[in-house]
Amino acid sequence: MPELSPHGRLKHIPPDSIEKNPENPRLFFRQEEMEQLLSSIDEIGIQVPLAVYEAGGRYHLIDGERRWRCALKLNLKTVPALVQERPSTLQNLLLMYNIHALREQWDYFTIASKLHRISELFEEERRHVPTEQELSASTGLTRGQIRRCRFLIDLPERYKGLLVEELRLPKTQQQLNEDFFIEMERALKTVVKRIPEYKTRLNKVRDALVKKYRQGTISAVTDFRQLSKIATAVENLGLTLSKARRALDKVFDPDDEAGIREAYAATVAFSYDEQEALRYISALNSFIEGVLEGERRGKLDDDVIKELDRLYRLLRTLLRG
Repeated sequence: MPELSPHGRLKHIPPDSIEKNPENPRLFFRQEEMEQLLSSIDEIGIQVPLAVYEAGGRYHLIDGERRWRCALKLNLKTVPALVQERPSTLQNLLLMYNIHALREQWDYFTIASKLHRISELFEEERRHVPTEQELSASTGLTRGQIRRCRFLIDLPERYKGLLVEELRLPKTQQQLNEDFFIEMERALKTVVKRIPEYKTRLNKVRDALVKKYRQGTISAVTDFRQLSKIATAVENLGLTLSKARRALDKVFDPDDEAGIREAYAATVAFSYDEQEALRYISALNSFIEGVLEGERRGKLDDDVIKELDRLYRLLRTLLRG
């Protein structure tokens, strides 16, 4: 994992002698966040030095673009900066990723925007395509974060445009945020894997899901996980393909009022509840067998005995049918 050198020279540099970092993945400088930082710097100054390197008689940022922008706006005469050896392009990128992995997490779309570039540079320098594990070790990202980024990388350009519009807004105002697109794409990948016929009309499906989410017909991004469960049930729970199609077609119809939760309840909710109940029943059976075989038969808590008696009466009613 690359690190800033502890041997860098601390200098106070005029901010107008510093060039921005062309490899900086950061895409969004939200006004509200910049105003808060501007106010802080105006009051107490820059507490964390910028990281720069020197080339061609100028300084070039490695890290600290927001602080640098604020310094320019405040007309500060100098800013504290740690002057480093000039990094390679790959080292430059990896330094920024690791700094932000530890200090301030970027938006996923920001992270995703340069992952392909990192892979290309990694291959040029080390003569092989980086594995997911190597990307994780190099960038400071978890493998789960890398997978989430790939859903955003693979989005069609039109939907990337929608996401960029949202990400320019303050986080509290974002509706179609990164989580929405990540959960939607993960679910659609499962749907297409189980029912390939939907692959040819994925953009129409996306449009319908975006519309329904904006209208509130889909009320939470986690609902998309139920979409995955419907598709998976075709193989795992014996849901017929025709029944799955009917339910999904209603969800994917922008003019139908059906949401994902309704489709899930109408198809596989009970089957998944049965599976969960089976796990609890098996655990309860093991517990009771252990009590009967051991020396704790007379030591059960009164509340446990009361609930077991209630369960016994419910089971008698159920089994009498």
